[in-house]
Amino acid sequence: MTSEEILVTEKTPNDKTVDVRLNTLRETVLALLEEVESLAISKPVDIKNGARFSDEVRQFEVSLIRTALGRTSGSQTRAAKLLGLKPTTLNAKIKRYGIMA
Repeated sequence: MTSEEILVTEKTPNDKTVDVRLNTLRETVLALLEEVESLAISKPVDIKNGARFSDEVRQFEVSLIRTALGRTSGSQTRAAKLLGLKPTTLNAKIKRYGIMA
């Protein structure tokens, strides 16, 4: 091996280093996404103009279900586990609210 080949080899990151860096980046992005999603879920309700309790509950449930489905790549079984629901209950809510996975 020539000295130039050794320098190039030393500067090129190996697969393990790239994997570690990608995993770190992935975890950071997921943490940021979680923060952004939590801000979207907790928007205040304008009581002065009137608010129907059932409408607010529906919006909140739809938001939670969509978030859980997004985090589980659309897996209803895993989303149900995240939400502490039975899969059949989650499936019924998805159908009732017309949520597209």
